[in-house]
Amino acid sequence: MRTGIGYGTGIALVLAAGVLWSFMGLAIRLIPAAGTWQVVLWRSAGMVPVLVAVIALRSGGRPGAALRGAGAAGVLGGAGLIAAFLGAIYAIQTTGVANAVFLYSASPLFSALLGRLVLGERVRPATWGAIALAGLGIGVMVQDGLARGAVQGDAAALASALGFAGFTVALRWGRVGDMYPAVLLGGLFTIVLAGAAILAAGGTILLPPREAAIAMGMGAVLLAIGMVIYTIGSRVVPAGELALFSMTEVLLGPVWVWLFLGETASPAALTGGAILLTAIAGNAVTGARAGAAT
Repeated sequence: MRTGIGYGTGIALVLAAGVLWSFMGLAIRLIPAAGTWQVVLWRSAGMVPVLVAVIALRSGGRPGAALRGAGAAGVLGGAGLIAAFLGAIYAIQTTGVANAVFLYSASPLFSALLGRLVLGERVRPATWGAIALAGLGIGVMVQDGLARGAVQGDAAALASALGFAGFTVALRWGRVGDMYPAVLLGGLFTIVLAGAAILAAGGTILLPPREAAIAMGMGAVLLAIGMVIYTIGSRVVPAGELALFSMTEVLLGPVWVWLFLGETASPAALTGGAILLTAIAGNAVTGARAGAAT
């Protein structure tokens, strides 16, 4: 699956992926009657066929071999995505969209910490500073969540960030170059777990057709296609710039729910989010400079 694209096209694809992902909060807001398990099941059901098609195309029609090639790292990464998927949806359902997207945008910094603890990877001094600054921003937002009675949603957003960080570190540990099989495994694991949880609670996996279509559209279009175009674009855009351009998702997510649903963020959420985004952007910029100097 060769790209042959230039730098400008790569940036456009990364930005487009961020825009697609930014609609996730609005889409979840449009299906308020669905439970977290139902949303994550139907969203994964929409994502899985798209990823199977992409993996089949990349592997010459052998998606099973690609899945086996992911190995233990792919399984561990897929397990981390369960927390990432569930935490993100529950957070949006139980706290403000701004809080949710700001908090789980901290995932790259959590990845640095986990990489240090699990893999012994070196953490740059600038990244330690970014982590400290991000901790301040997170503290402001969690305190706001406590005051509003939404601390569970904020905690779920942080769990989502940790889950995605675990996914990232697992792939680095296994030196897995293709993330699609691991994401597919995460989607399959989520479908099984969500279905079992719903049935064990005596519920139903069924949703009204409109809500099921929105949830599946989230998985197929916003999540899977966004991931595909981001991956293609990332091949020609340096890592530090990727972190900056992909922040489109974080910046636009709260805008859509404000424009379409009138949902606003609290001053504390905006303050904490600004501190957190400053930490992430600063880390990306210093990382890009460090990479250019080597």
